[in-house]
Amino acid sequence: MATFNRELARKRRHLRIRRKISGTAERPRLSVYRSLRHIHAQLIDDTVGHTLVSASSAELELKAKLANGGNKEAAKQVGLLLAQRAKEKGITKVVFDRSGYLYHGRIAALAEGAREGGLEF
Repeated sequence: MATFNRELARKRRHLRIRRKISGTAERPRLSVYRSLRHIHAQLIDDTVGHTLVSASSAELELKAKLANGGNKEAAKQVGLLLAQRAKEKGITKVVFDRSGYLYHGRIAALAEGAREGGLEF
């Protein structure tokens, strides 16, 4: 008998979502990864498999500002930083990939920060 595993369930949801969405050079995929200590986000062009822009609460630039990298405030700052870097590269529209996580808490805060920074999705 199989036991319920949260991470396995999240990965299954992520694969189901990824069948439907994909990023292009004009509209890259904003992919999010959440760990207990940090949150990471990147803009990916799936046609060639390249990461165009990335931001993380583990970066020295944000680590100095934040007391904790695994909370909603850190997630919002990562979203703002990602949007700023994307604008520098001329990217304004993205497809949001929540990676199987619920759109709540840190994931929603990152999306809110990215929208405040000027990204459209």
